[in-house]
Parts: sequence; structure tokens; C-alpha cells
Amino acid sequence: MRLLILGTGRMAHNHAKAFAAIAGVEMVGAVDTSAENLDAFCNAFGIERRFVTLEAALAWGDFDAVDNVTPDAVHHPTTMLALAAGKHVFCEKPLATNADKAMEMVEAAERAGLVNMVNLTYRNVAELHKAREIVAAGTIGAVKHIEASYLQHWVALRDFNDPGPWLWRLSTGHGSNGTLGDIGIHILDFTTFAAGQDIVSMNCRLQTFAKVPGDRIGEYVLDANDSFIISAEFANGAIGTIHSSRWASGYANDQRLRIYGDKGGLELSHGHWGTLLRLCVGEDVPTGTWREVKAEPVHTNYQRFAEAVRTGVTAEPSFRHAAGLQRLLDLALVAGRDHQEHTI
Repeated sequence: MRLLILGTGRMAHNHAKAFAAIAGVEMVGAVDTSAENLDAFCNAFGIERRFVTLEAALAWGDFDAVDNVTPDAVHHPTTMLALAAGKHVFCEKPLATNADKAMEMVEAAERAGLVNMVNLTYRNVAELHKAREIVAAGTIGAVKHIEASYLQHWVALRDFNDPGPWLWRLSTGHGSNGTLGDIGIHILDFTTFAAGQDIVSMNCRLQTFAKVPGDRIGEYVLDANDSFIISAEFANGAIGTIHSSRWASGYANDQRLRIYGDKGGLELSHGHWGTLLRLCVGEDVPTGTWREVKAEPVHTNYQRFAEAVRTGVTAEPSFRHAAGLQRLLDLALVAGRDHQEHTI
């Protein structure tokens, strides 16, 4: 697979390292509007072809697929151009800033018969797949109650007198849907994937906290949500809470999921420190004894995409799956404004 990297920011470095380790993948070009960033990135990864516009890269065209690592608001227009040019696309999450645009991307990719995948990072966690297997096997019985959280503290650590390139993430006018759009999509996928249950109704509380006088730094209005709490009902009648914050002091980047059934419970914790999957079932339930469960490694999203391009068959997580998550995010924004419960 001959791959074009679109966008050369921090996440692009992670992508490039992952793709560089896959046999048969060659990073042949990169695109960034900043020539300085573009040169530094290409020099670091030995990429020869360098473009300051996607249009120029597409005019050259000697590649099979695009790895789209641009900011959220740029995913839609750039992906649509790549698909129109007949290129397979691996896109960072979220797929788009709203469900309508996401579905346009889905339909364009499927109509063209092109491989399309979204980088929902935590699909790379082996224990998440093991948790899904355990629940699907009925080991904990019928799922009744779910608790999930995704906690970060990077906003709490920021010096707002010295703003950096992260500032757009706090401003809806610059394409951010806040914590909900940035990490909410991860915990929604984490939860529904492991539980094997779709969310069918929800209400949501969103909160944006004051950061500087006037809540504005230059052209950036700091109005994107910082924390959210979703109360959800799942397809099988189970209920649960899903919450997230970027003000969670002491937690750099931690997810936790607890799923309780009528035969036992499951707990999955994941962060930079590692991953822990525990199970309490059978005779351990009365004593509250939890036992660690190990998981075999799984292929990463990057590996699955490379294989999908080789075979021509889209793998999960696909654009269509990500568009479904975007629909949940859009509904959560509505519920956060009107404080009403909404059915999916």
C-alpha cells in the first residue's frame, strides 16, 4: 500500500510510526499547509514527496490511500476530495463534526467501493475485545447496568497565559465539539462495543467552565464543553451512565468500564499505565472476589486498514459505524441544550 499522510501534527507522528512498522506499507507523500512542519515530518520519516495542498497531492496521485490526520472540521472536505479521486481513506476520529456530513462521507465511500475506516484508538486494546467476548458468551448473564468514564486533566494543567496549538479544541467556532466530540466518541465506542448493545435513548448534561476573563483568547471563544454526563438506555433494556471530563485532576488519560449482569460483573480499566480486565462471576459473586483476565494481542486499526486495502474489503471500525457514533454525539448536544430525553 502506497500511503499519503494528510496533516503532520502530533497524531500524525503516531500514525506514521504505526504504519512504518507494517510490512508492505510505504509512506510516499505528505501534506501540510505549514511547510516547516511538513519538512520536519517528512525528514523524520524519510518521506520524499511533500505538498502544501491536498489538491496538489491528488494531481500527482501516485498513491493508493490517504491517512487523514487533519483537525476535526477538515475531515469532511478533505476526505470527500480523496474519495472523489478514488483513494481509500483512513480517517482520524470523529469522522465529521455532525452526522449529516458523516453520512455524506459514508455514502461517497460506499458508492465508490472504496475502503473506509476510522481510527477509534481503543479498538487496539486487546482487553476490550476480550471483554466483548465475555459479555457475548453470557458469562456475566443478561446485562443490567453499565458505568463508563473517560477522564483527562490536560485543561486543568494549561497555562492560559501561554496558549498553544491545543486552543482550537476549546472553541466551537474552530471546529471543536469539546470533550463530547473529542473523547466522548471514544468512551461511547468503548462502552457499546464491549457491551454489545446500542444506545436507544439518552439525556445529557454538558458543562463549560470559565477559564479566562471574558472566555476568549484572541480569535478563540472558549465555549466548547469541558465535561458531560450521559444517562442512557441500551437496546436490551439495561441502563447506564457515561461521563467524561478534561478537568479530572490526577488522570492523564484513563478509561474505566463496568458492566453488571445477573450472573456477575466485569471491569475494564485502561490508561497510559496499562490495562486491567477483571471478572467477578459464579461462586466469587457472594464474596466480591475479582479475578484478572488476560487477553491475547489483536491487530491494530492500522494493520486492519492495510489488510483491508490489500483485500479491498472494509474492516471495522468503518465510516458507517463512526457515523452512527456521530449521531449519538449530535443527539447528546441537543439533549444538553434542552435537558430532555431523546430516543435514537
